[in-house]
Amino acid sequence: MSNVVVVDNGGGLIKAGIGGERDPACVVPNCTARPSSSKKWLLADQLLSPSEDLTSATLRRPMDRGHLINPDLQSSLWAHLFTNLLKINPSASSLLLTEPLFTLPSIRRAVDEIIFEDFNFRALFVADSPSLVPLYEASRRPSALLSRARCSLVVDCGFSFTHVAPVLQNFTLNYGVKRLDLGGKALTNYLKELVSYRSVNVMDESFIMDDVKEKLCFVSLDVHRDLNIARRPGKNNLFRCSYVLPDGITHMKGFVKDVDETKRYLALDENEAPSSPEEGKDYVDLQDGSDNPQHKRSTDLTNTEFSLTNERFLVPEMIFRPADLGMNQAGLAECIVRAVNSCHPHLHPVLYESIILTGGTTLFPRFSQRLEKELRPLVPIEYEVKITTQEDPILGVWRGGSLLASSPDFESMCVTKAEYEELGSARCHRRFFH
Repeated sequence: MSNVVVVDNGGGLIKAGIGGERDPACVVPNCTARPSSSKKWLLADQLLSPSEDLTSATLRRPMDRGHLINPDLQSSLWAHLFTNLLKINPSASSLLLTEPLFTLPSIRRAVDEIIFEDFNFRALFVADSPSLVPLYEASRRPSALLSRARCSLVVDCGFSFTHVAPVLQNFTLNYGVKRLDLGGKALTNYLKELVSYRSVNVMDESFIMDDVKEKLCFVSLDVHRDLNIARRPGKNNLFRCSYVLPDGITHMKGFVKDVDETKRYLALDENEAPSSPEEGKDYVDLQDGSDNPQHKRSTDLTNTEFSLTNERFLVPEMIFRPADLGMNQAGLAECIVRAVNSCHPHLHPVLYESIILTGGTTLFPRFSQRLEKELRPLVPIEYEVKITTQEDPILGVWRGGSLLASSPDFESMCVTKAEYEELGSARCHRRFFH
């Protein structure tokens, strides 16, 4: 049997490897960038080099809002991936490729042309991301309801958008899919705006602000309480922390100034935070250090840094309250209810009990707790709500694809190059029930 290459082609990251493996061989940015100090464009893994200074780098992405807009750039990224990272021979390999839900036929034709005519893969299988997620979860928990009923609700919070998709017997029920036009990219852009308005202009710093978002942001369980805490001065403000920007000389990457400081908010889970400043004076201080005001304000003048307070939880709040930003869209909990209500009533209890979170945006601390808190009042009391976060939400789709690629029936499910040349793109895609 020939090798099967599995590629989860996300808007932010490409996850690629050989079918049957547990983890992908590489997880690289799906973009190319040119540092301000160079004329050379860097591809994929080259952007991850610790020696590269990506401050104010010019960025080009092949995908925008979840759809392929630059096939030539995507082709060059795949060529680098197959040749230099995976080191595979496409003409002797099959390809399992993920595509976004509701991809336009014109984009499918462009992708098929790249795969069969530029790379000469011998066979292709195209899957949407939500249909692969339950495969891996079922293999991890064979006795769970998800495995027995073969029915689940996949909440995919990705780079470009968020999809809530009912999946039955490994097929996505397209009529029940609901889309929220918010993903990791929109959250990063919102964080850029907040920091640029309050501290330092970072509108061109996509890589740095992605890092800030991933390391410092979290989901609030009580926004009004946390907004009050964020207004407090000094050590009573449990959310204040600093991020040091790269200087291009001693360090090429930004970093969190005090890692312990970023975790102080976790005390709110154990102790109810005071609601008034008077009570706040007696609140347990979790940060080591002197009470000297000069110590609180000490700043290393050789570094360029900025502080975050309420930005840390206001950015992920967009997912749950998009209307607060003027977006005419429902929050994530309401999207889930609408998706379930679009399905047959017999599926409702199973779907609510088999919610799976996947995608990098679900990695925010306390994401699942907040979602359950928002969802429970909207769900009929006789239904149980059970939310499962994947072991690794970024790799969950790829691992499902790897399992599918290693199944004995996989080759018979694929479209071969000969079939593509004889029937064309549209006829071939009917096999995938899209």
